[in-house]
Amino acid sequence: MLDQDFCEYLEYEICKAFEQSNYDQIKGYWCDGVLLNQPDSCYSQKFVNDNRQVSLKAFLGQNGQTQYELILKFGKKALSRFARNLDIKECVPSPDKQNWLNIDTMRNIIEIQLD
Repeated sequence: MLDQDFCEYLEYEICKAFEQSNYDQIKGYWCDGVLLNQPDSCYSQKFVNDNRQVSLKAFLGQNGQTQYELILKFGKKALSRFARNLDIKECVPSPDKQNWLNIDTMRNIIEIQLD
């Protein structure tokens, strides 16, 4: 389910990933919020199943206030759990993994790949 609780969880996991990142350009970055910023229909089971990703808003950076588009991509496990109204927090990879979060600091886009 995509709700405020999931957004807060994701915010903290992003902060942990930044702390453990080997990418010098984002050293010192942190996340000060993740928000649902689309109409509810863009977070429906049908939309997620058809598109396998959703767009959210995140506030990131050295001061945590730069607005980014957050593209949340659903892997097989996340799609299956989302379709059954189950919690998808467990689909967020461990922050110490380096391949689940991609950030483009020039275009202010962050992509997160769920399991």
